[in-house]
Amino acid sequence: MSPALPPSGVLRRIFGGLGMVLGGKAGAGLISLAYLVIATRALGPHDYGVLVLIHTYITTVCGIVEFPSWQAVVRYGAEAQRADDRHRLSRLLRFGARVELLGGLAAILVAAACAPLVGPRLGWPESAIILTLPYSLAVLGSVRSTPAGYLQLLNRFDLLGLHNLVAPCVRMAGAGIAALAGWGLEGFLVAWLLAALCEFAALWALGLWQARRHLGADLHRPEQGDAVADNPGIWRFLMASNADVTLTELAGRVAPLVVGWMLGPAAAGLFSVAQRATVLIAQPAQILGNTAYPELARMAASGQDGSGLSRTLGRVVAIAVGACLPVILIVWLFADQLVGLIAGPAFADAAGLMVVLVIARALAMAGPPCSAALTALGKPGWSMAANLTVSLLLLPALPPLLHLFGLAGAGIQAVAQSLAASLLLLVLAWRRSGTP
Repeated sequence: MSPALPPSGVLRRIFGGLGMVLGGKAGAGLISLAYLVIATRALGPHDYGVLVLIHTYITTVCGIVEFPSWQAVVRYGAEAQRADDRHRLSRLLRFGARVELLGGLAAILVAAACAPLVGPRLGWPESAIILTLPYSLAVLGSVRSTPAGYLQLLNRFDLLGLHNLVAPCVRMAGAGIAALAGWGLEGFLVAWLLAALCEFAALWALGLWQARRHLGADLHRPEQGDAVADNPGIWRFLMASNADVTLTELAGRVAPLVVGWMLGPAAAGLFSVAQRATVLIAQPAQILGNTAYPELARMAASGQDGSGLSRTLGRVVAIAVGACLPVILIVWLFADQLVGLIAGPAFADAAGLMVVLVIARALAMAGPPCSAALTALGKPGWSMAANLTVSLLLLPALPPLLHLFGLAGAGIQAVAQSLAASLLLLVLAWRRSGTP
């Protein structure tokens, strides 16, 4: 007898969660376009490129050094929920918060220590290098995965959607003030830093509110126990899942830095504007992986056969990739107009690269759901190995491609990396699920 098709309720919950988060992302996207218009026109390609390089440097250091715990919170939290063990869940949340906050502190120190060494190579002016030291606190904008994981566990994607509006609103207000006051690059850096700090504080506040509501006093005074003993293999899982996330995002984070290193801040500014259209695909892809993960983790925890999970994964990937086609067509037809609208005539050279980067992002659409499936099936190391293999093979190709083809080389490398990673992750996900 053939295995039953996955319940339609799982797909509804996955895409329902995606819709709620994207509601906030859609609003955030419109606001981000507005502050981008202000920043590019107020700063020009060079100074806007410096702003992009500083922010990318901070997020890259954060991505390498920090230790997010949301996947462990979701995976082991689903088991605690299934057993109705509030004390185990409380210990898990406290453990995840400690690990993540210590990782965030380490990332801040590394970012501040390395900035004076990296800055001159990336063309930062002396005033920007000095400001990079306090700007290292912007790492905190990414140190919020524990509350995010708990909200996913509760299916409170509506709150995650609202949270997505926090940083863009603060950036928008700060960009307007900086532009009107003529504060230049320094003013925009302060605005971006305030946005990151507000992003950090808002999500931890939302997570704490929901945890107190659902766990009560158990959150602060759980029964004696050890989260590591409660959840066998959690350290191994954390290290594998974090390495996977780091490697998955490494190419996207490192690429602007390599462009800035080899071609200068102005080229990095053009590259950033070209990447802007890819947000229309990149954010839904990552959110889709995040919203699919709790459902796939529940399917795995309940002991469902692999064919049911693989069918669900196949449908998720097919819908996601199909939804990219209209975006590609729009960007291809109106690339010049989009660049002119977003950044003005000074950034016109970014139009061709924008089309190629959107295609690359569409090819990468299968990656986050497949990584989520492998993690839910207890094999985050497989996803990590796939991303490590592709990064080791193709990321070193970026400098010679930039040397040979200029900025267009970044587009060639992005397409090759996205295609290779998606194909490898699809094969591994199907193999792990046991699908012939």
